Parts: sequence; structure tokens; C-alpha cells
Amino acid sequence: MNTFSAFHPFNFRISSFVSVWFLFLGLNLFSSAQQIASPTPSPSPTAEQPSQSAEQLNPVTVIGELNEARYQIVPDLGATKYSIGQTQIQSMSQGDNAPFNQVILRAPGVAQDSFGQLHVRDEHANLQYRINDVLIPEGIAGFGQEIDTRLVQNVALITGSLPAQFGFFTTGIIDIQTKEGPDLNGSEVSIYGGSHNTINPSFESGGSYGKFNYFVLGSYDSNDLGIENTTGSPYAIHDRTDQYKLFAYLDYIIDDSSRISLLLSGTYSDFQIPNNPNQPPVFTLANAAPDKNFSVNLNENQHEQNHYAVLAYQKTIGDLTFQLAAFSRFSQTLFTPDDQGDLIFNGIASRVNDNIFSNGVQFDAAWQLNDYHTLRGGFLVSVEKAIGDSNNLVFPGGPGFQTSTVPVDITDDTSKTGLYYGFYLQDEWQVFAPLTINFGGRFDVVDEYAHANQVSPRVNTVLKATRSLTLHAGYAKYFTPPPLELVNNRDLAKFIGTTNQAAVNLSSPVQPERADYFDAGLIEQFTSAFSMGVDTYYKEAHDLLDLGQFGAALIFAPFNYVQGNQYGTEVIANYSEKGFNAYLNFGFERGTGKTIGSGQFQFTPEEIAFIQNHWVFLDHDQRYTASAGVSYTFMNTTVYGDMLYGDGLRSGFANTEQVPAYWVFNLGISHTFKLPEYGRIQVRFDITNIFNNAYELRTGSGIGVFAPQFGPRRGFFGGVSWLF
Repeated sequence: MNTFSAFHPFNFRISSFVSVWFLFLGLNLFSSAQQIASPTPSPSPTAEQPSQSAEQLNPVTVIGELNEARYQIVPDLGATKYSIGQTQIQSMSQGDNAPFNQVILRAPGVAQDSFGQLHVRDEHANLQYRINDVLIPEGIAGFGQEIDTRLVQNVALITGSLPAQFGFFTTGIIDIQTKEGPDLNGSEVSIYGGSHNTINPSFESGGSYGKFNYFVLGSYDSNDLGIENTTGSPYAIHDRTDQYKLFAYLDYIIDDSSRISLLLSGTYSDFQIPNNPNQPPVFTLANAAPDKNFSVNLNENQHEQNHYAVLAYQKTIGDLTFQLAAFSRFSQTLFTPDDQGDLIFNGIASRVNDNIFSNGVQFDAAWQLNDYHTLRGGFLVSVEKAIGDSNNLVFPGGPGFQTSTVPVDITDDTSKTGLYYGFYLQDEWQVFAPLTINFGGRFDVVDEYAHANQVSPRVNTVLKATRSLTLHAGYAKYFTPPPLELVNNRDLAKFIGTTNQAAVNLSSPVQPERADYFDAGLIEQFTSAFSMGVDTYYKEAHDLLDLGQFGAALIFAPFNYVQGNQYGTEVIANYSEKGFNAYLNFGFERGTGKTIGSGQFQFTPEEIAFIQNHWVFLDHDQRYTASAGVSYTFMNTTVYGDMLYGDGLRSGFANTEQVPAYWVFNLGISHTFKLPEYGRIQVRFDITNIFNNAYELRTGSGIGVFAPQFGPRRGFFGGVSWLF
């Protein structure tokens, strides 16, 4: 029994919110006390009072300079970067009340999937999240739902041929810059809600006291559409969710060249698993009365929690700037089945409790040798411990049949430790003013289920061809280990002679993916208001990694295709002038794989044989994606609309079919009331999916797809925020 399962989450939620709320009140009381104690402004600095200390300098100026120095440690030289700032976030559907994955869906080449999953350039997961240029280890559940959009000041999706500082998970870097205390210098309390019984209160506060700066955030989200509906109905059956999020970013400016920062985050989420009505029983359970509505009354649930802490020290000494960060993270996913119903419909009822605990150190440095060369280097060391507890009720029998109606209990627990470490060194060489070449490499090692390593060369070129035209091209060698917490090393022998016996009794170990990646593109700034860009890429992979949901639990299992390739093209356009803003993104992607190289027990013999001799589309392959948005602000009022388009993910036997395409349109309006001496009141109203389309993301068929999922129908939402 895992020790964490006895820990009641509700008590921790209450204590956490109480603690953060007292912190919130204490900081504001301290601010008020300072204002009372210092009614007159401080005297101007004199010759006897030099203004070079961080406490005397403007905190916004000092932090801005430190942020710029931090960015120069790990820049995105030659990669493809798409940024989304506060203007676009606030003028998208639901603004910062929207789930974070909805923000990333507004970037080019990003496809929408169920459970909040994102597919960038036809990849399944393999995303790396960084907050204020520090790597955040991945949790068991999709990390996109863990991040509260309210903490984001700016987010960038960095893809393509990445510089050497980015290792392991390299499909895309989700680079988040948080809000900071001096920029806010106040607090906000909000309430938002509407359709699907949505209620979403939140608070945030930020400020600066001398050398100390803080930003804290807390939110609660409760609704009746926690996971995508299994039918096209406007109302899901058994789909309630409660989600709690806490976040804090604290930093202390030691002087104008150094600071120490602390990131803290904690989330708890409870999900009911939505039921799929009118399903015929498959197995017979002793003493279970038949009920034609049985599939409507199932009671499966999943609990998720994720917590992390990151402590970072940044320093500049002459031409050398570095950042050293230590991080720690705990993540848990607990699935509780409906024992009777899961046995009748699936022949197995599994209680799955997966945990992972990660600790690591990250170091990055940049040394400007002269006007032409800047050396960058660093390392990452991470140790992970994953524990999986699984209690399974199964019938005696075999694949698809039973020989008894009385289930037996089989325990299948696992424990594994993983060590990851990587080193990199690269040189930014400015050949002449318009041309920069960034070249180097990294060496990565992984010790988990097996030992593997790779030397990965990287090279990128950036050419400022004209005042308005910038070209880039690059090559990168990638080395991607499977997520330790998802590697399924269950004991297949335990289930022989039961209804959970694998049809293919083979499970070769999952291998790291090794890939060659080519990328080239351009961006043209036609006017100060209008720009367009085009980017194209090609990837050839050996042991291509993919993920699938092979059971009722919303936990994914990795497997390899022996061969794989992906390629595509993206087009972007942006226009911004005065109060008018508009963007349009379009992506073409194609991804295929051949021959299952690991995790064969999760497939049918027919699928194994077909994929052995045929290139098949990846289950997350979506040929065309598009997003667009437009907004106009006048006299503190903003009207906005946006759109998402998907050509449809794959479905059917061995992914030979396709889900129908869909369009989703959203509209909204917001207004800010300025109240002298009382701050500001912001109100907004949103209509999502205005044409009420019943669009399908998954049909329940395809490789690693367990159940159908539909996007949400039309919704009406509104909210009020008080900024003071």
C-alpha cells in the first residue's frame, strides 16, 4: 500500500488555502502599514546616498534588466518561436479563466485532443515546460491542466531545430514568463461562471517591498464537464470536477546583478469519469442483477495532485551570467473503478495508484568572449522514483471470454528509479552583422529501465536578409526517453488464464527515441503593424515514441514504432494597430510509423501484423489545423472573437480512418470601470461554440484510444473582477 493513499487531500486543500490566504492578507496589511508609516516620499538620492543598490533602484527596472540577462543565458537562437501575450490572452475565449491548454491551441501547428492533451507538430506529448527559464519536471497527469492561465504574463511555444540547452523533451518548449510583483502592485479578486454549472473564484496579489517581490495566486474551478463528454449531448453523465490551484513566485534582489527566486505550486483535482450510455454487457458477474441502464450508473473516479518547488540563484559577473536552480516535485494519479460495472463491461476492475517523486539540479551559463562569440553551457541532473500500485479484479478465462462468474483479485505493484543527466556546450558566432551561426551539442544519459546515451549535435543559422526579412534554418539531433512514470512494466504472467490476459503475450522494453530534425523558415515584417511567417520541418525517427490509453484509467502507456517520420508547414499572420488586433495561424502536418517495437501486449495480433508491413498514421495525426482571432478595444471596452479548426484525428483499425473535421467559433465582450479610490472593476461575457456544433474529437477506436470524446456544446459564461 502506498503511504500517500492514506493522506486525505481535503485537509491539505483547506490548510493550503488558509496558509496562502493569510500570506495574502499579511502582505497587504504590511503594505498598508508601510504607507501609514511613510506618508511622505523618500528623499532623492544625493552624492552621499548612491543610487546603485537594488533597494534604491526602481524594482521594475532592476527586474527587467535581470530578466533580460536571464534570457541571454538560454535564448531560442534559430528556433521557431510563437509568443502569446496578455493582449491576446485577454481577447481570446474566456480570457485567463480558460484552461491553459486553450491558450496553446492558439499557436500554429497545435492539435486538440481529449483530456486537455496537446499535439504539437504531430507529436504525442514530448513537451517541455519552463517557468521563468527553469525546467519544470513533468507529472503523471497532463501538465497543461495544472497551470493556471492567470499566472501567465507571456507564453511562447518554441519548436523546430532547438539550441543545445534544450534536451530530452524537445517537440516543443512551453516557455512561461509569470506575472511579477512590481508590475502588479496590487490585488485582484474574481468570480467567473456559467454553463455546465461552472463556478470559478480566484484571487491574485503582487507587490514589492524594497528588495523583496512577490506574486501569489489561488483558484478553484468546479463544473459538470471536467472531461470531454462521451456523447454529443449538451450534458455529460457523471462528469463533475473540482480543481484547486495555488501558485507563488517570490524573489529577493541581492543587488542589481543577482537575485534568488522561489517558485511554489500545488494542485488538487478530482474527476468523475463520464459514462457512455447504452453499452451492452460483455461479461457476467455472479449475483449482479441485469440492468439495461447499467452503463449510465457507473461510478469511476480519478484523483490527481501535483506539487513542485524550485529555488533559483542568478548572478552576473562581468561578461559571465549564470543561473543555478534546484527543483523537487511530487505527482500522483489515483483511479478508483466501479468494481461491478468495470467487470461486466471490461472483464477487469483496476484500482491504480501511480506516484512519482523527482529531484534535480539545473545549471546554465553564458560567457561573452568578445563581440563575435558567446559561449553557453550547462547541465541537468534529475533523479526520479516512480511507484505503481495496482489491485485488479478479473475473471478466470482468457482474452475476451470467461470460465467463471466469480472474480479473483490480483495485485501487481511496481517500483522503479530513473536517473537523467545531460551536458551541453555551444557557441553563438556572429559571422558578420546580418548573419549569426549557433552551433554546439549535448551529451545525454538515461538510466531507468535500461542504460542509454547519445551525443546530439545542433546547428542553427539566422540571417537578417533585409530590414524586414529574417531567415533561419537548422539541424538538431534529438534523444527522448519515455516518461518514467508511464513505462508499463506490469507482470504479464500474473494475468495468464484471466480475462486480462494479453492477446499478444510480449512486451519488449520501451526505448528512447532518436531522431534527426530539419527546420527552415522566414518572417517578413511588411509594416510596423503587419507581419507574416512561414516555417517547414522534417523529422526522421528511430524508435518513435507514442502514447495510448489502453484502459479505463486516464493514464497513458508509451510504446515505440521502430520507424517514424513527421513533416509539415506552418503559416502565421499578425496585425496590430492602435486598438485593433488580429492573428491567423495555419498548419499542415503528417505523421506515420511502422512496426511496433515495444509494449506489444497492448495491441491485437491483427494490428501487430498490419503495422509490421505498413506505414500507419499516428493516432494523433491531424492533417490541417487553424486558429484565428480578432479584437478591438475602444473606451475601456473590448469586443473579440476567435476560431479553432481541426481536420480530425485518426480512428478505426490501425488508424486507417479519420474523425470528421470541425469548426468552433467563440465571441465575447469585456469592459473596465474605473472607480476613483476604489480601483477598477472588470466585467466580461463569453459565448463559446456559438453555433452549438456537436463535434467529435475521438470515436473510441484507433490505436490506444479507449472511449469516444466530444467537444463542449454552446456555453454562456460571465465574470466580475475587482482590481485594487
